[in-house]
Amino acid sequence: MDIERLKVNCEKNGFTFINAQTKEQALEIAKGYVTKGNSIGLGGSVSVEEIGFLDYLVNNKEIKLLNQYESGISKEENTRRRKEGVIADIFITSTNALTLEGELVNCDGEGNRVAAQIFGSKKLILIVGKNKVVENIPSALERIRTVAAVKNAERLNKKAATFGKEANFTSENISKKYGIIARETPERTVIIFVNENLGY
Repeated sequence: MDIERLKVNCEKNGFTFINAQTKEQALEIAKGYVTKGNSIGLGGSVSVEEIGFLDYLVNNKEIKLLNQYESGISKEENTRRRKEGVIADIFITSTNALTLEGELVNCDGEGNRVAAQIFGSKKLILIVGKNKVVENIPSALERIRTVAAVKNAERLNKKAATFGKEANFTSENISKKYGIIARETPERTVIIFVNENLGY
């Protein structure tokens, strides 16, 4: 993979691109963007969990974390937090695919993550493993259909089972709404690229 080409193209498209060699380095970089009093929205992301960033946010008492994944909250509270998260100071997630031309390609079931990435939050922080990089938009869409959506459906069904709930997540019903970001307002979106495989 040509990381320098990726960095140049992302920056040409208005993204801030930071290259981290390890999960630990990525976590320290990500923490630097969180300041006291921030409201923070979350998009479903295994990558954010894998570098330890989710735990850091959950345990940070100086921020307002709109955590829709908190155990025990009602469906109504979950929806409220997702909606507020879209317009939070910072929205933190990953991406389903990042093209070598510096384009972000994502899909959602309900659309809150895609909406926040496209418009809403003041700042967008993306934790992106090297496995998310693809050649172009068609290959990004193929990756979503055959890798990301399938594995996320499996993950969500297993997670629901741990709460004693029956679920029927499929690659089709969690990939109903798509978004492509070809260019960005400079300094809004930070891509923390991790030179390791992360998430799906």
